[in-house]
Amino acid sequence: MMREQERKFFRCWINNMIWNCKDKKLEYGKKTLLMGIVNVTPDSFSDGGEYFDSEKAVNHALALIDEGADIIDIGAQSTRPGYDEISQEEEWKRLSPVLKILREKTEIPISVDTYFPFVAKNALLNGADIINDVSGIINTEMAQLIKTTAAGWIITNNGAGGVNEVYSFFKEASEKIKDFGINSNQICFDMGIGFNKSYEQNLELIANINKYKLEGYPLLLGVSRKRVIGKSSNQENPIERIYGNIAADTVAILNGADIIRIHDIKNEKQGIKTAEEIKKWIK
Repeated sequence: MMREQERKFFRCWINNMIWNCKDKKLEYGKKTLLMGIVNVTPDSFSDGGEYFDSEKAVNHALALIDEGADIIDIGAQSTRPGYDEISQEEEWKRLSPVLKILREKTEIPISVDTYFPFVAKNALLNGADIINDVSGIINTEMAQLIKTTAAGWIITNNGAGGVNEVYSFFKEASEKIKDFGINSNQICFDMGIGFNKSYEQNLELIANINKYKLEGYPLLLGVSRKRVIGKSSNQENPIERIYGNIAADTVAILNGADIIRIHDIKNEKQGIKTAEEIKKWIK
């Protein structure tokens, strides 16, 4: 009789486990994908606006790629707790030069962190492959844009709740996607660590990914330098939360996370690679 682990592997092999992002095809499951973060903001909680300058942002992205990033995620709107929202025009003004220059310098998939359809459209027209949407809303205009461009779409749970709530959100979102006629292989889900969730809910979600992950969809974990890591590791400085990040990433990978969104590729990839090797021995 085929064991459950073997059945899962067989289903993954049949389905190829490919995330389609325009002309980019990202294979997941066999290897954890690393998404490098580039914040083009003056008020980032994690790096204090170090890469607000376009040239510095591009150079930082290229350095992350050299260190092993599989995807680069560019964001120009701070989403830290208590942030002040900027306009869609200002967000695109910040993103535009970084995206355009970076697209000329690399073929690596580029994700743009935005919930504005206006910004998403301009980003996809100028070389972005993925829209990382943290709104938690299946916006009709955004959905149509994703459908017509065949871009990848990261859909984040932005509400309070633990395992049951996130599972219900993912299920409902997957049905809405089908109603729009969007191919499921364009979608990636994010449980939304740090988005309107309590400390306990964040920990529960990291520890129980296998209870709410939907088969056929890659799952992204974005916990890098966040407050849940600071509190659990007793480390106030976000930049010094590397070891706490690695611990959370390891648990998530062993439970089924496919993509890890991180600031520090160089150091954290060691822990991620080790977690991958350990996962091979889970029976």
